[in-house]
Amino acid sequence: MTISPAFQSFARQAPAHHAAWLQAVAGLGTASALDGKTQSLVYIGILAAARLESGLAFHVQEAKVHGGSRDEIISAVLAGLPAVGNCVVQALPIALDAFDHN
Repeated sequence: MTISPAFQSFARQAPAHHAAWLQAVAGLGTASALDGKTQSLVYIGILAAARLESGLAFHVQEAKVHGGSRDEIISAVLAGLPAVGNCVVQALPIALDAFDHN
């Protein structure tokens, strides 16, 4: 999995905070009624809409591990078009590169 340099720095420089964050993320994952693929696809859409491209590669790989297809990745990235506009298209090449090359 490709982990962004920022998140790697977070893990190295603030290990206690990193561990607490991972614990919270795990708890939220357990609380979700969504399966792993759906959760990953939703998260990709949120990252694209929020313009948080640094986490896209990791989460695209997660979706792929859970059975997400290339077309589903495209749809997840573009799902926010009606709500936030074409800013989501900035995430498309990043997401597809991560899907095609990892």
